[in-house]
Amino acid sequence: MHQAEIGIIGGSGLYQMPGFNDAQEVRLQTPFGDPSDAYDLWTLEGRKVAFLARHARGHKLLPSELNFRANIHGFKQLGVERIISISAVGSLKEEHKPLDFVIPNQFIDRTRHRIDTFFGDGVVAHVGFGDPLCDEMARVVLGACKVADVPAKLGGTYVCMEGPQFSTKAESNIYRSWGADVIGMTNLQEAKLAREAEICYVTIAMVTDYDCWHPHHDAVTVEQIVSVLVKNAENAAKVVKAAVAAMPPARDCKCGRALANAILTDPVEIPAATKEKLRLILGKYVK
Repeated sequence: MHQAEIGIIGGSGLYQMPGFNDAQEVRLQTPFGDPSDAYDLWTLEGRKVAFLARHARGHKLLPSELNFRANIHGFKQLGVERIISISAVGSLKEEHKPLDFVIPNQFIDRTRHRIDTFFGDGVVAHVGFGDPLCDEMARVVLGACKVADVPAKLGGTYVCMEGPQFSTKAESNIYRSWGADVIGMTNLQEAKLAREAEICYVTIAMVTDYDCWHPHHDAVTVEQIVSVLVKNAENAAKVVKAAVAAMPPARDCKCGRALANAILTDPVEIPAATKEKLRLILGKYVK
């Protein structure tokens, strides 16, 4: 029996969902180690939902320390088919102001030290990633932003950098010259692994401030940033509630069939230990 159908990943400033204090806490072990924290399970708008604090409650994990595989596999263990990922980002364009939400449809990878695939150890698979986020979910989230009266843009490019340091001005200006919209440190690996796990995935990028390219960047105080984080978290909770309410019961996208033509390895050649480790991921295609 599935314990949840929709997953929510909370980013910086969002370590639990405001207003939902009756959640059941579930700690999971995965073949890839421990997730960032326990999953909170509750019913929202009649749907079973699972929430995970990406950096752990209390913000204890660096972006490069996150066990992305365990986090996504944990959602798979719970039966989740869709993930709404919430992330604090810096803006690379004047038009994306603090407190605006961006729902990107593309990524640029600037990370260096991260594991971002379930495969290996005797099995090779190459999933399509030309459109890295679920368009069906993106449209639902845009509608939810309108219902919640939160300024939002559908489409744009998210630069995923390594961190934990922020960009240099030279890097920030390069990303702007590429036409990128926002910059963050976490969402690309989640999107890749969700695609391999055949889970729909969408990012809500909450603009906290302008990246260092902006002439007034250094004038922003810590107090101002914290204030924006708090308000963004409040708005994210409203958007998530509206998105869950509007989510179609059944998926009508390609995400749930991402592995159908992606596995290159002859099933008889896949080691038994790897088959068992990836049973939830491969089981539909490899016996």
